[in-house]
Parts: sequence; structure tokens; C-alpha cells
Amino acid sequence: MDLLPENETSPVSHTEFVLRGFPGVSAFRELLAIPFLSVYMLILAGNLIIIYRICVEKSLQSPMYHLIALLFAVNISCTTAIVPNTLMALLCGLDRISLGGCLFQMFFMYTMVMFESDVLLLMALDRYVAICRPLRYHDILTNRLLLQLSIVGFVECSLLVSPIIIVASRVDFCFSNLILDFACENMVLLNLGCGNMHGIQIVGLMVRILVTAMDITLLLVSYTSILYTAMNIVTGKARHKTLHTCGTHLSVVVLNYSCGLLSSIAYRMPISIDLQNLTSAIYYLFPATIHPLIYGYRVQEIRTCLIKSWHR
Repeated sequence: MDLLPENETSPVSHTEFVLRGFPGVSAFRELLAIPFLSVYMLILAGNLIIIYRICVEKSLQSPMYHLIALLFAVNISCTTAIVPNTLMALLCGLDRISLGGCLFQMFFMYTMVMFESDVLLLMALDRYVAICRPLRYHDILTNRLLLQLSIVGFVECSLLVSPIIIVASRVDFCFSNLILDFACENMVLLNLGCGNMHGIQIVGLMVRILVTAMDITLLLVSYTSILYTAMNIVTGKARHKTLHTCGTHLSVVVLNYSCGLLSSIAYRMPISIDLQNLTSAIYYLFPATIHPLIYGYRVQEIRTCLIKSWHR
């Protein structure tokens, strides 16, 4: 299928697209696979190692560590939806994707990103119960409840993402079928649609703002209550441990939302497409790379288990 220039239109809506991330890099394009592959290997190794230690270590069988393992599983799922396709495009030239495949990738990516926020909310709930209701912690936060909340959160995220995908599926893509990104981003795909896409793009923006505002509000309320209780009730080493654990979770929250904000701003600024692609790569890959380092270093129980396993 021939690629049409972006300023020409066609009466036929495209059903196949070409993913061309970092279009400014033409010479030695295959070398882009090196950073993508390196980062992906780090993500798989770091996240899988800690997931495995949490599964096999008896000292790590508590809700907080199960949620950390769930967060790492989400990291692997989201990056696996992006990086292998990108590597195939860079190394083998397999850069074509159907409209259905593009919409499915978009649905899975956005669902996982939203679900990651839900997991962070469950972590805040876990710390709230552990600090504000310590005597009833094991009675309230059971594995069964966490499983139910996780399933509800995943279904909720799927339902919130669905309007974005349904609206995009009804658009006629009569401009170029060249997607200047390494993944199917909603904003980039809709730019190829016929007619005025402003109203449709508002749908995706409103969903993102609504979800982000709700999550940030709940996180602020939870951690404010936790810090208030820690400063007024908990004392000594227990207070230090509480603040340290909450600081670890908060650093992950700040990292995730900062990368998301950077990506959102970049796609709405008059900057080069390569720089937009870079911020998108940072958003999807950087937190998943750093999470194992944060939890492996700052959570003493995980760090101790990793050191013991390394010595063995």
C-alpha cells in the first residue's frame, strides 16, 4: 500500500497503517533497537526477579508485597504491548499494523496505565489500614478482598478506555496512513482522520483528566490521613518505618504522574515529533525500569531477601 502525503485526501478510509517512530532518524535507523532492547531487558529482569522473590519468600507474604508484585506485573504487561512490536519494526521492517491491531494496542496500553494508578490507590489503602486500623489490618485487607478490588479496578479501567476506542474506530482515516510514533497513540492516530477531530480528541482528554483528578484526590486524602496518624499516634522506630514506607510509595506516585504530565504536555506543544516520541517512551518505559530499583533498595524486607538470594 502506498503512503499518501499528509496534505492529500482519499475517499477510502485506511485500514492499515505504518508505525514510524522517531522519523527524524533515517540513517542507521536499526541502531534505535539497542536502547529499546536494553531497557526492555532491564524491565523484564528487574520486575521478574522481585515478583519471584515475593512469590517464594514466606516473609513477603502480606498484602503490601502482593500489591508490589501486581504493580510489577502491570509494568511488564504494558511494556510488552509496545516494545516487541517496536523492535520488529526497527530490525525486520515489520512496521505495518491493521486498524484493529492499532486500536487493540491502544486499548491495552491505556487500560494498563489506568490500572497502574488503581494499584497505587490500593497501596495507599493498604498503608491507611495498616497505620490507622492496625489491630484489624489482617481482618480487613484479606487476599480475597485485594483480588476482588483488583478485578473491579481492571474492569473499571476497561470501561473508561472503551469510549476512546469506540470513537476512534468510527473515524474515517483518509489522510496519510503513516503514524509518526512507535505506538498507537490516540492523539497521533486521530490526526490522520478526516474532518474536524477537535471534538473527538476532547473525549480522550476529558477521560484522562477525570481519571487523573479522581486518582490524585484519593491519593492525597489517603496519604494525608496516614501522615496525620503517623505524626500524632505512632512514635519512635514505628513512625520512622511508616514515613519511610509511605515515602517510597509517594516517590513512585510522583514519578508516574510526572512522566504522564510530561507526555501530555509534549503532545500539545509545537516541538519536534522525535522529541514527542521521546517523552512518550519515557512515560511508558522509564517508571517500569525504576520501580524495581526503588522498591528493591528502599524496602528493607525486599532488599534483605534479594541479598540473601544473591549470596545463595
